[in-house]
Amino acid sequence: MHGFHYLDGSLHCEDMPLENLAREHGTPLYVYSAGTVRDHFRRLDAALAPLDHLVCYAVKANSNLSILSLLAGEGAGFDIVSAGELFRVIQAGGDPAKCTFAGVGKTGEEIRFALERGILAFNVESEPELDRISRVAVSMGLQAPVCVRVNPDVEAGTHKYISTGKSENKFGIAFDQIPEVYARAAALPGIRLRGIQTHIGSQITSAKPFAEALAKMRPLVETLRDRHGLEIFSVGGGLGIVYRSSLASGNPAWWAGPGRDEHPLTVAAYAQTVTSALDGLGMKILFEPGRFLVGNAGVLLSRVEYVKRSATKTFVICNAGMNDLIRPALYEGWHEIAPLREPASSANIAPADVVGPVCESGDFFAQDRPMPPMESGDHFAILSAGAYGFAMASTYNSRPLPAEILVEGGSAKVVRNRQTLEDLIAGEC
Repeated sequence: MHGFHYLDGSLHCEDMPLENLAREHGTPLYVYSAGTVRDHFRRLDAALAPLDHLVCYAVKANSNLSILSLLAGEGAGFDIVSAGELFRVIQAGGDPAKCTFAGVGKTGEEIRFALERGILAFNVESEPELDRISRVAVSMGLQAPVCVRVNPDVEAGTHKYISTGKSENKFGIAFDQIPEVYARAAALPGIRLRGIQTHIGSQITSAKPFAEALAKMRPLVETLRDRHGLEIFSVGGGLGIVYRSSLASGNPAWWAGPGRDEHPLTVAAYAQTVTSALDGLGMKILFEPGRFLVGNAGVLLSRVEYVKRSATKTFVICNAGMNDLIRPALYEGWHEIAPLREPASSANIAPADVVGPVCESGDFFAQDRPMPPMESGDHFAILSAGAYGFAMASTYNSRPLPAEILVEGGSAKVVRNRQTLEDLIAGEC
């Protein structure tokens, strides 16, 4: 599942002790396992081999240039949602012709930028967007390749903030309006209908929502394929990951708590579902995973600053904050927390809140979590932080952004320098 493990009592990323990285580079510090990213991409790509397919990594999950370069080297395409993400992909050696451009608010400037660079297709989210893309393309003497995003009104069983396939979500065009929209799009001078797209949400841990969405979509896709000569069917991403996977070997009480029965959807089960649903369709199938490829490949390292004890609570106050990793505050996201030195089997496990220094009550990584003893100066890792960690980080409270490290085997390289105080005010007057 990932390249993080205890060896001789020390938490490692692949062959690199994380304590070494924390001492050398300081904390907060993001650390990524290159081997995990490659393994996850290769396993998914191989499982989907029965289909003519392309795996397009969702850049929004983690947009570090070294991660993008690694995936470009594996042959990945990219799912982008801004001109900035397309620029990053190109700088990292990715091929614009293997990029799909999603998002509900594309500007005229972004559309022009993408057309100039020859992207694979726009995933169109509304009729006004379709009109804008046509106007920009005509002004450039081009036809824009387009896939219209269908909102299938399917319940994904995920958090409301990352559900995208229900009728009340802002994404895509309603299922029953799609034939009319395609007929209208076919008449627009700046549009070339290339395919059709859908995406029902993120962190989905059951095959059922995928099966329901594809069963509903297939007759529509076949009709539009035959009517408009469509070549591509993009089924989006959403394959969930494990957030509650134990590293502990000698003290199961440390990892006790809700969610210990987490059973995510396996790559094999997911691939079986989609290949069965799409067999014989005769189109190129695009997949747009993000979290699955990088989520378990990253950790956030932090240092304990203080332990504050009251009559009712123990607060472990660390130097990472919600500005560094916002998922617990934003999504109520759950992350495993692992000391860099493995606790003894006899360690006294007790509930604690692991919190950061940001001046918000929502600045926490765990609440009432069974934890081994930790004291000032101790280091720990927040696991499964490779997706929507640094990518959503901010400088709130004027806190500099952390550094990022990529580990391959026993070597590590800095892939983003730590922001300095001077960097915080660069560009301000």
